[in-house]
Amino acid sequence: MTLRNLITDIPDLRVGHAGDAKLGSGVTAIVFDAAVVASVDVRGGGPGTRETALLDPAQTVEGIDAIALSGGSAFGLDAASGVQAWLREQGRGFQVREARVPIVPGAILFDLLSGGDKAWGRYPPYRELGYEAAKIAGAEFALGSVGAGLGATTFNLKGGIGSASAQTRDGLLVGAIVAANAAGSVTVGEGPHFWAAPFEQNKEFGGRGWPQAFSADALAFRSKGAPRENTTLAVVATDAKLSKAQAKRLAVMAQSGLSRAIYPVHTPLDGDVVFAAAMGAKPLPDPVYSLSELGMLAANVLARAIARAVYQASALPFAGSLPSWKDKFRQ
Repeated sequence: MTLRNLITDIPDLRVGHAGDAKLGSGVTAIVFDAAVVASVDVRGGGPGTRETALLDPAQTVEGIDAIALSGGSAFGLDAASGVQAWLREQGRGFQVREARVPIVPGAILFDLLSGGDKAWGRYPPYRELGYEAAKIAGAEFALGSVGAGLGATTFNLKGGIGSASAQTRDGLLVGAIVAANAAGSVTVGEGPHFWAAPFEQNKEFGGRGWPQAFSADALAFRSKGAPRENTTLAVVATDAKLSKAQAKRLAVMAQSGLSRAIYPVHTPLDGDVVFAAAMGAKPLPDPVYSLSELGMLAANVLARAIARAVYQASALPFAGSLPSWKDKFRQ
């Protein structure tokens, strides 16, 4: 099987972006063709989420219909309502007698100070952006400064949307999509090298490897230093059949991908959230070892996706905007 190195290598999963260039912010919708088992792991000190409580393995609802990732801080929580509206038009949702309620967990990142016109009037635009993102979702989607990553930044470089995929020895697929908007840095010091370099495949983020040495400056604490523009949001997905408890473990293991790609990470200023979704097409050959390998690869693909997000990003056309990686290092 030839992989495109996108989360949509997992069958029955589609991604759509909607953004407003003047606003400098947007929404990314991850839409499942049928309800799927999912869970979540939250590590950041300042998360903003919707419907994550029902993803606890002890809760009743077993399947979700989509996940919404959005800019806009708490205003962006409206994005899930837009995704939900589109799903309702398709007749999707959790059925209670004649009623159907689409289940759309979501999470937001803070990009309100990244530039752009945020004077949107009484109601923010994220509900409509969520609807549009769900409506156009497909197997092919852009990386970089699009969707929920349009206004994303890191400590020193423009952030954005990244994705990657891999396959286990047993043939199980796992993929990740991320909106990289960290308080810390995705690159080592002031150079072009990515912290995720050991996990890179086929020069997907420039093939620079690690630097020959790590200076004290590169290992020093560097952070945006204020509660602004922070939080990395991610979804990992697999074609394996998992219980909610196993999906929770997959999300927990995948969080290590943030630690491999961002320095520092999970700070009080971040709201880092990782969702895990299981499409259910293939049984686990072994409930322990197969899940362990799946979680290991989920962390790897998430680290790669974060580096790809920064590598593919473009600087915003606003005064004082951070440069992109390619602005600084592409030769």
